[in-house]
Amino acid sequence: MRNATLTLCFVFLLLCCNQGQQNVTTEPGASADPLPSWSDGPSKKAIVDFITKTTTDGDPDFIPVADRIACFDNDGTLWAEQPLYFQFLHALDRVKELASQHPEWKKQEPFKSVLAGDLRGALAGGEKSLMQLIAATQTGMSSDEFEAQVKYWISTATHPQSKRPFTEMIYQPMLELLTYLRNSGYKTFIVSGGEEGFMCAWADETYGIPREQIIGTLMRSAYEVVNDTPRIMRKAELDLLNDGKNKPVGIYNQIGKRPVFTAGNSDGDYEMLQWTTTAPGYPRFGMIVHHTDSVREWAYDRNSNIGHLEKGLDDAAKYKWQVVDMKRDWKEIFPPVDR
Repeated sequence: MRNATLTLCFVFLLLCCNQGQQNVTTEPGASADPLPSWSDGPSKKAIVDFITKTTTDGDPDFIPVADRIACFDNDGTLWAEQPLYFQFLHALDRVKELASQHPEWKKQEPFKSVLAGDLRGALAGGEKSLMQLIAATQTGMSSDEFEAQVKYWISTATHPQSKRPFTEMIYQPMLELLTYLRNSGYKTFIVSGGEEGFMCAWADETYGIPREQIIGTLMRSAYEVVNDTPRIMRKAELDLLNDGKNKPVGIYNQIGKRPVFTAGNSDGDYEMLQWTTTAPGYPRFGMIVHHTDSVREWAYDRNSNIGHLEKGLDDAAKYKWQVVDMKRDWKEIFPPVDR
């Protein structure tokens, strides 16, 4: 009887093991869709074909892992950018928080307009006003203090229209693309006009992209020792605006090689796309996220002050850039609320 019991136990264990194997294996040749939020069509096919051929050993278009570099703009490419860039919304919120410490702001522009809820008036001063707001709210502190401040804001603030947290205003199809690329041996970078310190506070947790793979606009920094404590202090001066022609320079300085895959959404990404796709040697992929969905997101391009897209649309065919139509190509825009 004891031997029979042991035999039954052994058979039971075998059945459990076989059942576990059935749960994790697939039929030969079968695989899960890496881009389930993408509609079947030219854009999805082009992406899958490119990643497949560049990662298949023996294919003439095979790219070694060391050279599988993919760069993505952030605002309007990985997350939304309307009605204003989210970093600017952070600055507006900070003005209101700090107003009690600065009674002079009630009479001083652009702070006066911000406190009055007059966004048009706050922006009337153009770049000068923007820099005043950034300097007053995002500099004059250590890098650690700023990061803590941004982390608190990103965890508590909500989008003015959708009322969703800003980290839920990310694009589900792009999250899938980032994962697909990384699972295929690609290294993913953010190359954005957004300020680097701002993005470093939340990008790793949100996109799976660590801070050392983020290239952005830089405020001038300085090493200081205060009360025997070393700090990196953020100064009220712009060190580098990482937009337009500066994007390829930033990539070259930090990565040291051209990407083979680049995605953007505006003319601020034009030179980055151009530099990527005109390189000799490996196959290259350039992608433009075209905002065409006024119901689920926003529709804008040529006449928009934010995410202005004109040259990119005009020259997409010339450089063979894949224009992703959000309304047509994406089944979902944002991650489900109960994900």
